[in-house]
Amino acid sequence: MDAVGRIIAFELTEGNRHDLPPAQGLVEKLPAAKTMLGDAAYDSDGFRTFLKDRGTTPEIKQNPTRKKLHPFDRTAYRGRNVIERAFCRLKDWRRVATRYDKLARNFAATVVIAAIIKEWL
Repeated sequence: MDAVGRIIAFELTEGNRHDLPPAQGLVEKLPAAKTMLGDAAYDSDGFRTFLKDRGTTPEIKQNPTRKKLHPFDRTAYRGRNVIERAFCRLKDWRRVATRYDKLARNFAATVVIAAIIKEWL
C-alpha cells in the first residue's frame, strides 16, 4: 500500500481548536505532493498560498461563505473518502472515539497504537 490513506503525522490540540492552525506545520515536514485534498476547514487564502508555493495544487472544498471562489476539481476531491475511511477505522477503537484518557500523552499514545494495529491488520 502506498502513502495514500495512511496517517503520516498528527498533532493533538485542544478540543475547541480549529483544524487549520496546526495543518501548515504538519504539511511542512512532508515532501511536497502534487495535490492536497482537504475539506472546507482548510479553506484559507494563506494555506492555499503556502501549498502553491510548495508546488502543490490545493483541491480544497470551498467554504460556503467564501466570496472569492478558487478553481475546484470535484472528481479529484472524491479521493478524500480514503482519508475519511482511515479516520473511521481509528474511531472503531472506542477508546479513540470517546477519548477516555485524561492526559494528552496517554491519548496520543492510544492513537499511535491504534494506527499501527490498523495498518498491521
